[in-house]
Amino acid sequence: MPTQVMRKKAADNVYHHPDFHGGLSYGLEYLQDHYGPDAVREYLRQFTRTFFSPLRKEIDKRGLEALRDHFTKLYKDEGGEATITLNGNELIVDIAECPAVKHLRKRGHVVARMWSETSRTVNETLVEGTPFAAELVSYEEQTGRSIQRFYRRRA
Repeated sequence: MPTQVMRKKAADNVYHHPDFHGGLSYGLEYLQDHYGPDAVREYLRQFTRTFFSPLRKEIDKRGLEALRDHFTKLYKDEGGEATITLNGNELIVDIAECPAVKHLRKRGHVVARMWSETSRTVNETLVEGTPFAAELVSYEEQTGRSIQRFYRRRA
């Protein structure tokens, strides 16, 4: 029988990383317990500046459209339901249920007490140094349902 060779690249696979959120959640708990809430926020700022460096550059070039495209892809990839509305100088991301929180609860993992900072601090850091600001308008601890707002700062 002839040998068949299958060639695949990572890009051929569906992006899926739900267990990353478990490690992040436990890591945030550790930081908070041993170093306090400021350490959690500083870790998230450092992570955002590094990991999301390409997105931050896109925000400099394309403004809120870059964020709209990012969140559209993110919630599609994560299998989450989000309503994303861009009206001029304001972007609203209304998340019905956070896919990460849903996964953590389903698996019986701890949801970090400061999990909301993965939205608040990350979003604020994404737009630092730009003409935009970020606001976590609402956040529900049990499901991670949230409304996140980005807007142009006043001159």
